Amino acid sequence: MAHQKREGSSADDDCTSKRLKGTDTASETGGSVEASVSQQMDAEARRTCQKESKVPSDKCIPDGEAAANSQVLGEQKMVLTAVEADAAEDKGCRHTMEDTWVVLPDGDAESPGSLRCAHFSIYDGHGGRLAADYAQKHLHQNVIAAGLPRELMDVKAAKKAVIEGFRRTDESLLQESTKGNWQDGATAVCVWILGQTVVVANAGDAKAVLARSISTEGEGVVDETKSQLKAIVLTREHKAIFPQERSRIQKSHFVPPVMVSAGGSVGSNGRLQGRIEVSRAFGDRHFKKVGLIATPDVHSFEVTKKNHFIILGCDGLWGVFGPGDAVEFVQNQLKVLSQ
Repeated sequence: MAHQKREGSSADDDCTSKRLKGTDTASETGGSVEASVSQQMDAEARRTCQKESKVPSDKCIPDGEAAANSQVLGEQKMVLTAVEADAAEDKGCRHTMEDTWVVLPDGDAESPGSLRCAHFSIYDGHGGRLAADYAQKHLHQNVIAAGLPRELMDVKAAKKAVIEGFRRTDESLLQESTKGNWQDGATAVCVWILGQTVVVANAGDAKAVLARSISTEGEGVVDETKSQLKAIVLTREHKAIFPQERSRIQKSHFVPPVMVSAGGSVGSNGRLQGRIEVSRAFGDRHFKKVGLIATPDVHSFEVTKKNHFIILGCDGLWGVFGPGDAVEFVQNQLKVLSQ
């Protein structure tokens, strides 16, 4: 079991890692990242001032003057939910560890902005870990460079940047793999927390699961160690055997000026070309011409008091734990830590 602590240092969040205890029942290579959405609010909140028409719209009256100035109608504070995260890994019975992960509570160090940015991801390598290592080093940077919002949240722009970041990462990875004769690939599941918005992306069979309280007790702070939690799967697995992916692999489509086809086939064993189970991944250069792609599914949602934590894990983890079992396991670990 390997464990490494990550702490954030940005003004927007004070992140202290909590250890996610592992299990030795896993029979396959496995990695997981658990990001906890805490109910502690940041001390430093951004302020917006509402003013009457006599006050210029581009000036914000300081707090000390606001109370005495009748021109200020009110003040609204936007608070950010604190984020804590940690990672655990276990290679199981395999000879080498092919999975990598990223725990980055302060994800805007290279591109500062007023919008809080945290990033967490799992890269599940197969046939080696070169592709997983490459994606670990380059994906977040490519997503930032592709236009991930850093000042004002724009969900559409965020999703577009993530998809473009995946494309750029895979394109450069394929160039490196051709030069180095790499044969391996890696699936991915990633989370970006931008302000109070969570953006989730996945390509392959790595999965993200949200633990959400089903309590109906008002809108106050909910104790994540006592509340009854529901497991919500946030991602869709990409396997060649699934109808939607099989159709995409086999379907012809028009790319001007000719009609082309992915040219792939799904064998009787449910694998692409009878060899690889997943239909989306970074790398795997020999399968890119027969339907394997790195385009992710991307979804988003807003953080609420009912959202407690997200578990990111490779297929090795989910081969042992069901979503509900994983949420219960993490909740029990949080109970132990709180005592």
